Amino acid sequence: MNKLAAWLNDHMFTCFWKKYLGIECPGCGMQRSVVALVNGDLKASLQYYPALLPMLILFILLLLHLKYKFRYGARFLQINFIFTVILILSNYFYKLL
Repeated sequence: MNKLAAWLNDHMFTCFWKKYLGIECPGCGMQRSVVALVNGDLKASLQYYPALLPMLILFILLLLHLKYKFRYGARFLQINFIFTVILILSNYFYKLL
């Protein structure tokens, strides 16, 4: 484990929903997924939180679109956003079952 991953692993936040309500939130697993991705373990990252990579792609594309104003960039961002939200919600409901 590299220094960044070790630091991230040592400084994870506690999930408010899980601590006080006893259920996982739609973002539970994201921190572990980031640590796994920093360690280079793509498979574990996708298992912890499948929406992390689409979210990262969404933010990168958003920054690129704001800088370069791609012709169909806004439409592509909308599609990627909808896909990411569907992935987050489906993962959340799957964890609830």
